[in-house]
Amino acid sequence: MVQRRRRRRPWHRTRAYRLLRTAVLVVVLTTMWSRCGPAGPGRAGGRDTVAAKGADSAREEPGAAGPATSAPPAPPRPLSRSRPTSFRVPSLGIDAPVTPLRLDRDRQLETPPVDRPKLVGWYEGGPTPGESGTAIAVGHRDTRSGPAVFAGLAQAKPGRTVEVRRVDGRTAVYSVDRVKVYDKVGFPDEEVYGSTGRPELRVITCGGLFSRRTGYTSNVVVFAHLTATK
Repeated sequence: MVQRRRRRRPWHRTRAYRLLRTAVLVVVLTTMWSRCGPAGPGRAGGRDTVAAKGADSAREEPGAAGPATSAPPAPPRPLSRSRPTSFRVPSLGIDAPVTPLRLDRDRQLETPPVDRPKLVGWYEGGPTPGESGTAIAVGHRDTRSGPAVFAGLAQAKPGRTVEVRRVDGRTAVYSVDRVKVYDKVGFPDEEVYGSTGRPELRVITCGGLFSRRTGYTSNVVVFAHLTATK
């Protein structure tokens, strides 16, 4: 029996060729990835790399992370003592002269004269506007002759300003914090008149229901703090 000769496999089907082909493919893919992949730190990129850097500059570049946030302004320094001369609430159209007030025999704060309904009263036993402590201003809501200086005081909005000009030429500017209505029975004296350690202002008028026999049942109180001087 004649033994057949084994044919040689074609070169392109040998194991050595397959291994070489795999190695070449790995090298090619690695090279392509290094050229076309995302640019890493320190890599010198072409046009696409520059574009990517521009799109991400707000995230990568110091100082380009968005608008800078500034610290809140420092509170103004309190003013020295000087009596007030005029009282303004621009948002309510109030611009009135000021008169000093004292406590009566019952230790209650007086009110401006009824025959001068457009006058604002200032408690002269307390701080003057702009001084440290809580300054007190009062005025009528109405009189028999009609609406008075603080007829619209309950409509004051937080953030609006109150300006008090003084005899020394300075002006204390307050920003409204809140508006409260308190019953006269059980009125919170400490909350309204107490000092908070910074220059503040309370503006007070009548509110609530009205009776000819007893007057108004409540008080409207505007709380404000000093935000500027000029």
